[in-house]
Amino acid sequence: MNGLSDVRLTLKGSELASGAGLRLSGVPARMAMTHRWQCFLRRLTTRRALLELSDAQLRDIGLSREQARREARLPFWKL
Repeated sequence: MNGLSDVRLTLKGSELASGAGLRLSGVPARMAMTHRWQCFLRRLTTRRALLELSDAQLRDIGLSREQARREARLPFWKL
């Protein structure tokens, strides 16, 4: 598995653990929507953070500069 897949799995895993992938039955719709936007915001900020990593840091997580750029260009709603 390459580093990009690891990063995606980690992000997806944290969203699932927080309940983003589950339907929030019994929770008011406003709270569920707020939670969803928080997940979107987290995804957006982590993708932007990839652009700020040094080459050595990217090597540590197994990504090339081009892979980091490609991931950072994805829309916040895509996993």
